[in-house]
Amino acid sequence: MSISPARTAAFDVLLRIDQQDAYATELLHSSLYAKLSPADHGLATELVMGVLRWRSVLDSEIGRFSDKSVSKLDIEVLTALRLAAYQLLFLDRIPGRAAVHESVELVKRARKGSAAPFANAVLRKLARSTLDLDYDPKIRAAGHRNAVELSQKLAHPLWLVERWVQHFGLERARQICSYDQHAPAAAVRFSDAGTESELKRDGIELVPGELLASARRVRTGNVSLTRAFAEGRVAIQDEASQLVALLVGKGTRILDCCAAPGGKTRVLAEQNPKASIIALELHAHRARLMRQLVPATNVEVINADVLDFTASARFDCVLVDVPCSGTGTLAHNPEIKWRLKGQDLADLQVRQLAILRAAMHRVAAGGRLVYSTCSLEPEENEEVVERALPGEPEFSVLDCRLELQRLRVEGEVVWSDLDSLVSGRFLRTIPGVHPCDGFFVAILRRN
Repeated sequence: MSISPARTAAFDVLLRIDQQDAYATELLHSSLYAKLSPADHGLATELVMGVLRWRSVLDSEIGRFSDKSVSKLDIEVLTALRLAAYQLLFLDRIPGRAAVHESVELVKRARKGSAAPFANAVLRKLARSTLDLDYDPKIRAAGHRNAVELSQKLAHPLWLVERWVQHFGLERARQICSYDQHAPAAAVRFSDAGTESELKRDGIELVPGELLASARRVRTGNVSLTRAFAEGRVAIQDEASQLVALLVGKGTRILDCCAAPGGKTRVLAEQNPKASIIALELHAHRARLMRQLVPATNVEVINADVLDFTASARFDCVLVDVPCSGTGTLAHNPEIKWRLKGQDLADLQVRQLAILRAAMHRVAAGGRLVYSTCSLEPEENEEVVERALPGEPEFSVLDCRLELQRLRVEGEVVWSDLDSLVSGRFLRTIPGVHPCDGFFVAILRRN
């Protein structure tokens, strides 16, 4: 029995994530795997994301039947074991024999043949075991009594869960962790009205957005395989990310400071078709890709660091969507939770504060700046804003609630509970509480 293309691809992707700090979504949508059939690509995606979401649970179960510590196993062997364990424990439609056999073959393919008998023995024992139903992602994980149990049952690092319990309470921490363990429905945005009808003809079933009237959610079908997606007429973008861009507002000169991959820039161009928009991106390869993904003619993509960027005039609107930990996006990027360390937050804050201060100097009198992250951590959110403001007396914080009410009056925001979207003067979306990624927004105005 040969190894299926889907399992081979999943194995290779998981190895690159561990060895190169790569990201699953970028790898799965790269040219390396473009030739996979839709069925194989779907299975590879399921395997990669499932292993990443449930990694600590899988390691715990592997450890039950291994006479070697999981931490001592070669990464190739451990990756093959995780792949099989996920299929055995979470996927009813996968024959156990195939999962075991192909993972053993993956061990051999990785030139770890001496470990093949060990892998076979562990997986055969695992195949005969049962798993606590609280691990099942299809079952509501209620009744967790503390952060330790929540971490163990819903496969999140304890230090991260403890932070969320402290900041949000146990029930909201449970909602966040539970949301992270499911593949979220894809949200999309169109550049023209006719695209929705075209997608429906292509077999894509769409339903209205839950936060925004202009957004749609994909109920069935793969938008990324459509002509509209290939031509850039539809973008896959979380609703909270779309909302961040809408809060930037209207202007004639707009600056997007950390623009790639370009989703928010597209919304800015859509909302301001006559504006001059400059989109800065630090990394050259991401700037090149962004030029392809953002077709609007009024957007100029510049490969530059906002810390060094100079312009002949200041801007009416500035978006500062800073690089961050990404803890609000773990449903889409589960690998983050296994590589992030608590001490990383201090380093990120230093960079975020420098970017925000530089961006504030680019705002014209009477203009506004939107500072945003896709992080749930206060070090990257409120603390950055609070540290930046004392040195910039011309700036004040606007109440996000008022901006949300404006968007509701305009018919854009359709979420009924605006109170749940705000924390003080800031916007905060929480995965599981809201049907989207976790974002933070502060709106600053220059007097």
